[in-house]
Amino acid sequence: MKNFVEELKWRGMLAQIMPGTEELLQREMVSAYLGTDPTADSLHIGHLCGIMMLRHLQRCGHKPFLLVGGATGMIGDPSGKSQERNLLDSDTLYHNQEAIKKQVAKFLDFDGAEPNRAEMVNNYDWMKDFTFLDFAREVGKHITVNYMMAKDSVQKRLSGEARDGLSFTEFTYQLLQGYDFLYLYRHNGVKLQLGGNDQWGNMTTGTELIRRTLGQEAEAFCLTCPLITKADGKKFGKTESGNIWLDRNRTTPYAFYQFWLNVSDEDAERYIKIFTNLDQPTIQALAEEHAQDPGRRVLQKRLAEEVTRMVHSQADLDMAIAASNILFGKATKDQLAQLDDATIEDVFKDVPHYELDRALLGGPAIDLFNQDGMQIFSSKGDMRKLVQGGGVSLNKEKINAFDQPVTAEDLIDGKYLLVQKGKKNYFLITVK
Repeated sequence: MKNFVEELKWRGMLAQIMPGTEELLQREMVSAYLGTDPTADSLHIGHLCGIMMLRHLQRCGHKPFLLVGGATGMIGDPSGKSQERNLLDSDTLYHNQEAIKKQVAKFLDFDGAEPNRAEMVNNYDWMKDFTFLDFAREVGKHITVNYMMAKDSVQKRLSGEARDGLSFTEFTYQLLQGYDFLYLYRHNGVKLQLGGNDQWGNMTTGTELIRRTLGQEAEAFCLTCPLITKADGKKFGKTESGNIWLDRNRTTPYAFYQFWLNVSDEDAERYIKIFTNLDQPTIQALAEEHAQDPGRRVLQKRLAEEVTRMVHSQADLDMAIAASNILFGKATKDQLAQLDDATIEDVFKDVPHYELDRALLGGPAIDLFNQDGMQIFSSKGDMRKLVQGGGVSLNKEKINAFDQPVTAEDLIDGKYLLVQKGKKNYFLITVK
């Protein structure tokens, strides 16, 4: 088996590790879990480091469990939050859980015959019938308030960082997460919890609960990955428009691909280790090639390709690359026609947009593209000269005559016309 800890170290994916963890991993096949709260029906790329930890764990011969917090998701974790989360109802949580499982199945093998096949569990299954009195007797008596108060996540909220303080609901979160570890230890033989570094306090509460409940000889360990940031120290995965989601309906494969393509050189060299399966020699060779000519953006291109293919598909990657080439004049009409509505809007979000009455279709291009309010050409005479010089295209094909009719058959996705003037000037017309 490959050494899981060494794999994380060279990839820059190891923050804290409890003594004895590496020895355990080298001694036997270890069952380990990572928790995620189903507060949305999609993961975003901020979750990817944790999911990649599970992927590497399985590839190193160990057994991953993904715990979906159907119960804890109803409460909310105070770690790193300035205010309490909104509580979700059970129907919403179930919907979110099923959506998340489909996404994670692209990273982990849930269906194989190997003993280390991945499993998904939901803590709602063991919490739903657990009464408050039972919880207080079986869990609460083992962990002191002094111990809980000492956690950084609690101290930060109590020291004034949060406007509304810390509710009892949130205060008990670390006990609930600790009980998850105890339950999985007892029923599934899980000895290791993985998570982000902001979870260290909650995770060690779990190991403490296991030892106080089952005895000091109980083997329970924790390992965290660092919180991923950009080179400038800002939060990873956030853009002006919000999170970069794994769900194509929230973030198109094109926009997803573009995010990775546009990271800085410094970030690309870190991210390609964390978010791909490429081995160390391959990444080293790519870094050396990139250093010889940074303008070619070798690291960013390979990073964007690998992550987009893994999260979406090869077909989606091909479409994202084709869409990316459109603005640089390399794409064809057929490639343009393959783009869906959301991708077209993403690709051309920064070009001038105009609207055209559908009743005008069938008329000559010189009339349609010189409507009042359109600022594509300075005049009809200007358009005539440009067409004669081969400088005007419709949907990536040259217009040969200024009076060429524009019909419904020319529409992309049933409603768009893309006019190009010269090499770099694009105009998107929506036909309504």
